[in-house]
Amino acid sequence: MSAMIIQISVAAAQLMIVAAMAISSIRMFRGPRAQDRIIALDTLYVNAMLLLLTFGIGTGRVVYFEAALVIGMLGFVATVALAKFLMRGEVIE
Repeated sequence: MSAMIIQISVAAAQLMIVAAMAISSIRMFRGPRAQDRIIALDTLYVNAMLLLLTFGIGTGRVVYFEAALVIGMLGFVATVALAKFLMRGEVIE
């Protein structure tokens, strides 16, 4: 009984995360400014990371958790680099 509740909860969470990814994608493509697009991209990578975590919870495989960790690290660095590029016009000084 509890395994079924967990599977239903994971599936519901995945549906909500996919909906959030769709909304973030719309904001990324239709954003009026570059800052809006960067925030949408930041939200998109966080949602992708959460989606991988829910896949890992649902299947019990460790590879999804490792991929989520890599996405988290690379996404943070990419967001910082894009913000620095918008502020100064260059990433490496």
